[in-house]
Amino acid sequence: MRGGWYFADVTNPVSQSVLEEVVSLATAAGQRTLKWFGTDSLGIDNKGDGTPVTDADRDAERFVREYLADHHPDDSIVGEEEADTIGTSGRRWIVDPIDGTKAFTKGVPLYSTLVALEDEHGPAVGVIAVPALDQVVFAGRGLGCFFNDAPAQVSDTAVVKDAYVTTSGFGPWSPDALARIHAAEPKLRTWGDAYGYTLVATGRADAMVDPIASLWDLAPMPVILDEAGGRFSSLADSEGADHGSGVATNGHIHAEVLTLMDQNR
Repeated sequence: MRGGWYFADVTNPVSQSVLEEVVSLATAAGQRTLKWFGTDSLGIDNKGDGTPVTDADRDAERFVREYLADHHPDDSIVGEEEADTIGTSGRRWIVDPIDGTKAFTKGVPLYSTLVALEDEHGPAVGVIAVPALDQVVFAGRGLGCFFNDAPAQVSDTAVVKDAYVTTSGFGPWSPDALARIHAAEPKLRTWGDAYGYTLVATGRADAMVDPIASLWDLAPMPVILDEAGGRFSSLADSEGADHGSGVATNGHIHAEVLTLMDQNR
């Protein structure tokens, strides 16, 4: 049993060739962002919600969409920066060209490029490429989770008191939840955005909490955490990436983290 939680679903494993294709696509898109990373030539705009978007975001997503239009024209695409593409194949790609755009604009190398693929059986492939660190964490349904070329597995930490718990920032946390988590005495860190999920999947952290997040922020996480032997859910303990929040743990401490974060307590 990987990570002490439960076996990944191997009833309908994705093919190795599909896994390799998605990893290659996400990695290539991420590499394109390095052209702007840490430079003075980066163009930064603000979207309607006040969040930043850059030339690099737009370029990386356009690259992915053009590849998919050429190679998988019947597939649906959901991305952060462009309108949805509605396909007919039953497969859906979900793209976040730069997760952690604020970090990117400040020259912090913990941003990532996210690509996920869903098929008729659910989450199929998830990729978190961290181009500035030359790292990639990825998983295919039934094929395992990997950190670069090495198998990845969650930690065996058994209680929150002994855990490293990370988040993208404490602004979205309720005061009561923050007080409870402090009282539980984990090691709190802000190794956030998708990078925090890579830490949980590889056993370097024990929990990652996103009280507010969009589908494209979270789409790779269900299959990555499942295949690494951990667990991913919303704050309300719903499966999937489309519930507006994300919690990833090694499985052992999942229920305890959800209880501590309960906004209704």
